[in-house]
Amino acid sequence: MQDPNPQFLVVAGEASGDLHGSSLVHALKKYFPAAAFCGMGGTRMRKEGVKTFFDIERMGAVGLVEVLGEVPHHLKVYRKLSREIASGKFAAVILIDYPTMNLRLAKCGRRADCPVFFFISPQVWAWRKGRIRKIREWVRRMFVVLPFEEAMYQEAGVDAEFLGHPFVDQVRPAWTRDEAFREFGLAPGKKTIGILPGSRKNEIESLLPVMVDAGHEIRREIPDCQFVLPVSDSVPESLIRDHLGANPLGIRLLAGKAHEVMKQADFLIIASGSATLEAGLLGCPMVLIYKLHPLTYWVAKRLVKTPFIGLVNLVAGESVAPELIQEQVTAQNIAARALDILKDDEKRQAVSKRLLQVREKLGEPGVMSRVAASIARALGANASHDPENFSY
Repeated sequence: MQDPNPQFLVVAGEASGDLHGSSLVHALKKYFPAAAFCGMGGTRMRKEGVKTFFDIERMGAVGLVEVLGEVPHHLKVYRKLSREIASGKFAAVILIDYPTMNLRLAKCGRRADCPVFFFISPQVWAWRKGRIRKIREWVRRMFVVLPFEEAMYQEAGVDAEFLGHPFVDQVRPAWTRDEAFREFGLAPGKKTIGILPGSRKNEIESLLPVMVDAGHEIRREIPDCQFVLPVSDSVPESLIRDHLGANPLGIRLLAGKAHEVMKQADFLIIASGSATLEAGLLGCPMVLIYKLHPLTYWVAKRLVKTPFIGLVNLVAGESVAPELIQEQVTAQNIAARALDILKDDEKRQAVSKRLLQVREKLGEPGVMSRVAASIARALGANASHDPENFSY
């Protein structure tokens, strides 16, 4: 690559992508110190110096029906980003997860003869496997984060690499249990339940009320238990407070600190998603819940072919965390799964041990540095020094 001041377009569409995008941009600066970055992201990417044309706040709806109300905004975002790619000014386009839009942007990159690097593969092993052909045509290199994906892609002729999952670097709570409970204002001797309703508005609206109802059921059995809810950067705290109302359970709201909650809680009630894998890496027992619009679920049930919906279970290859979906998501069902663990310390320790084994499957630390080095080599930059020595 000849340009001493390269420009990169980086696109993330949700909170986890914003986190990965900021880490990757940070690592890329080691190879391209004069580079400029722009695209779509959130607070973390902006702090890393990425000029964002759009924020992720309105991009995270899940499901066919749920996303319909945001179609005009999504079209506006796509048109702007596709025009940017067509301008020919970028050394590369870096797409992070978010396949509904990012695969279309990958096609734009191919048309503009601009290298496209895709971090976190679409789940083609679960549904719409035909997308592999498009990925092979449009994407220069696919960086997968689940170990079984690499061979699948390579067999299909896709340049794919498994360099580890970024969570092995990012999931690192800073506080001890005593420090966390002091900061949270909680009592160390009481059973603690973490409530994680997701990072999207529609998830919070559909899941938080039933999570709170489950909390009441749990408190009937364990009167002195306590609840804590880490609020994602992509979610206005006012939205959470509106749903909690008078908050009779006394749920403590925390700005961020999800990893500290996962590490110190006795049990988690958690929306199915990437957070379940983070919790698994920290060994916290959980129940996974998810609800979609009935039409969206009807379509998904006929298309998705996986034994589990939970990422932590998919990586583990077994059901280490119970899953409740659609009509199974009731306060009584959630509470029953929680009480089964909260009332049996021996069972809790056994589940925690099984969850911690998931980490062994996700690679060694230094993931984003290895990804940045791979991108640099593909673009002809000097990537001969050891990326493992980079700090985050």
